[in-house]
Amino acid sequence: MTRALVTGGAGFLGRNLSERLQADGYEVVALDNLSSASPLGVPDGVEFIEGDVIEPPEIAGRFTHIYHFASPASPPRYLTDPIGTMRTGAEGTRHMLEWAERDDAVFTFASTSEIYGDPLEHPQQESYFGNVDITSPRACYDEAKRYAEALVHAFHRSGRHTRTRIVRVFNTYGPGMSPDDGRVVSNFLVQAIKGEPMTIQGDGTQTRSFCYVDDLIEGIIRLSRSEVALPVNLGNPNEITMLELADRVAEIAGDPGKVFTDLPQSDPKIRRPDISRAVELLDWKPVVELADGLVETHQYFKQVLAG
Repeated sequence: MTRALVTGGAGFLGRNLSERLQADGYEVVALDNLSSASPLGVPDGVEFIEGDVIEPPEIAGRFTHIYHFASPASPPRYLTDPIGTMRTGAEGTRHMLEWAERDDAVFTFASTSEIYGDPLEHPQQESYFGNVDITSPRACYDEAKRYAEALVHAFHRSGRHTRTRIVRVFNTYGPGMSPDDGRVVSNFLVQAIKGEPMTIQGDGTQTRSFCYVDDLIEGIIRLSRSEVALPVNLGNPNEITMLELADRVAEIAGDPGKVFTDLPQSDPKIRRPDISRAVELLDWKPVVELADGLVETHQYFKQVLAG
């Protein structure tokens, strides 16, 4: 039996990953402390265990795969508990690596494009070392993920556990997000549905590249089933400004207008993945167009907000 442990399995990405693994015939166990759970909950048939990777509970049986996705990922969430965020990246990752070592399980770690910080290289390749301000409030998340990646490499390099995979997740959206997630796609869609002006930070010329969740999950599955131990960017290379995104949302959900606020400290001005490694080694690239993904996500949020 192929058995997978998904940490953060009740969250946005973890829930979608658990659902896909289950559809592929895996027995799936989701471990989550419910600090940032999806409104959809854990998929039916997935065993749920409430717990924290910082002090993980004992779970009977052996796992063939461990997907370490536990961590708040949106700034409003990780900024409320910066120390817990860093402990999740440090102690939590060590515990999960030791678990994978014990079970000889394939270990797939969810890193992030945030390790590149406010990048001076564009688009961002996996070889780029990044530009992170460790004095910034955002550094609790960025540096937790950077440390965790270094720890994965240390386990691999030392020979303690070599069945490791690292995915650097770029901005992802889609069904399963919380209405109060705090990231820009959910913010704009929820505000538009409620008839509230869309809040744009800064002047709106900063860019992001948005990947629909189904595309991301496909890339993660391909990476975990490969022999690629190098970090791999997974994201959509189509770049868009926040002003353009607001206009796209307005076309779908109605135009409630815009309000502008200050840009948060160290907020990246540009963000676009170079996905050459994923294309070459995984034969992967995103296929869902932003317009189509936004329509699906809009319908999802309308249902969630309607109760």
